[in-house]
Amino acid sequence: MGRKRTGLPINGWLAIDKPLNVTSTAVVAMVRRFTGAAKVGHGGTLDPLASGVLPIALGEATKTVAYAMDGKKTYRWTVTWGEERSTDDAEGEVTATSDVRPSREAILAAIPRFLGDIEQVPPIFSAVKVAGKRAYDLARADQEVTLKARIVRIDRYGLLECDETSASFEVATGKGAYIRSLARDLARALGTVGYVSALRRTAVGPFDLTKTISLETLEEFGHSAASANLVLPVETVLDDIPALALTEDEARRLQSGQSLPTVRLTDQKSIPTISSGEAVRAMAEGRLVALARIDGGELRPVRVLNL
Repeated sequence: MGRKRTGLPINGWLAIDKPLNVTSTAVVAMVRRFTGAAKVGHGGTLDPLASGVLPIALGEATKTVAYAMDGKKTYRWTVTWGEERSTDDAEGEVTATSDVRPSREAILAAIPRFLGDIEQVPPIFSAVKVAGKRAYDLARADQEVTLKARIVRIDRYGLLECDETSASFEVATGKGAYIRSLARDLARALGTVGYVSALRRTAVGPFDLTKTISLETLEEFGHSAASANLVLPVETVLDDIPALALTEDEARRLQSGQSLPTVRLTDQKSIPTISSGEAVRAMAEGRLVALARIDGGELRPVRVLNL
């Protein structure tokens, strides 16, 4: 028999402005302690040497974390030229040096090759799994780590400023892109080496800096965070998913695990707009009751929510 989870039943999202030198896991622990929430998780790891938007899921929102992690992300970052480091950021040991310092014109000419769908090899100090183990665990144990290139998407790549020693950028990326790899590869393409010396995430899906709060503010509100309207609705990360209105009876049956024939559903107007296999928000009286899919003429529950 599983251990009963203790804590307050808080459901929704917090957007934390993560400070430097704090891990995402540590932020989750602090949120749990400050709010007293029974269940807490994060929607996308942010490196200790990075600051910015870290979505935190509370309670039933943890069932929607995948939708936050799949959202587009925006970063502002700086690459320092002349040194390549083992971690591709300021934390690692210097592994290569170069006297080449790229010009503004050279940087602007190189950027287009890193736009759109590109091949990218993740940093060896990353959470990518190799034979069931995290790459960073293997790298820290001085074991050889070989990672395969994968396709990631870069939607925007803008140069903000540059001088002889460094350059700063703003990029918008899809899921799975590493800024440390982007900096490493740009430097190599420019005939030099470089590492990320500053990194700030400014947006994740629907969360941006205007929606964030600091850990200090959260600690001040403590267990009253939910009543103080700091917690955003569970549906915040589901705005792009079509909604299907159910009656209370239909909702109860779906939440109990039953599939519902679409021809018998009350909301017949919405069904033609939903593709087979597409995720939908099953709603009842404005309340999210489940994430579901239409398959084979039936509405099937994928994740049931208890709100």
